Amino acid sequence: MGLYKSFDQTRLQRRSLGWLVHMFTASGACIGVLSLLAIYEGRNLTALWLMCAAILIDSVDGMFARAVKIKDVVPEIDGALLDNIVDFVNYTIVPSFFLLVATNMLPIYGRIVTVIAIIFASAYQFTQYDAKTADHFFKGFPSYWNIAVMYLFFWQMSPFANMIILLVLVLLSFVPIKYVYPSRLDYLTHNRYMRYGMLFSTIIWGAATAGLLWLYPRTSYFLVGVSIVYVGIYIAVSLYRTCVPLNPQLALVEE
Repeated sequence: MGLYKSFDQTRLQRRSLGWLVHMFTASGACIGVLSLLAIYEGRNLTALWLMCAAILIDSVDGMFARAVKIKDVVPEIDGALLDNIVDFVNYTIVPSFFLLVATNMLPIYGRIVTVIAIIFASAYQFTQYDAKTADHFFKGFPSYWNIAVMYLFFWQMSPFANMIILLVLVLLSFVPIKYVYPSRLDYLTHNRYMRYGMLFSTIIWGAATAGLLWLYPRTSYFLVGVSIVYVGIYIAVSLYRTCVPLNPQLALVEE
């Protein structure tokens, strides 16, 4: 009898952890609403900090879900669907609203058209059956519109230049390039140390981005350099793995 009771308690604990993970994921949508409020009130820097918080939640919730085997402990909830809903809010709707309200970001004549193009491209990107490939990459530009908005905010380029950059990214949403999924690096390389290196680089990039937000309106050429180097590495690795993929059916083997 004691054994069954212990088993039931363990199952209840795991199920409770599963629900906590789903609540953690859903909290990203709450962060998104707070971001919209900050944008509406003209608190752009606060909105960018909240966007960073949403990215952080999205970066770790999948790891938590896999750790508790969430499909087994809370089978009635579609965690992937929940994640996509929250991501569409934070990666598309929030930055799109930022572009609409921050009047110096885009030219008046192209503002609405650019934002509509972003939303349609994201709708396509999020709903592809293989938007996340079997070997854990994103197919097409993975709707990193919040990150794009941060860079444009830092760079302070002309509204026309911003519009051209965003429209190029819209087009890249439809080009089947495989982009690195920073928290799922199983098939990036067989060498685990290189995978750890990519993960560590992503963490450093996040710290550099937070540092730039902290310093704003001042800047740091060192942090800018770190950020640009990471973007270059990310693009180079993504292009390489698009042309030279690892076989997802092969077991990971350390070199």
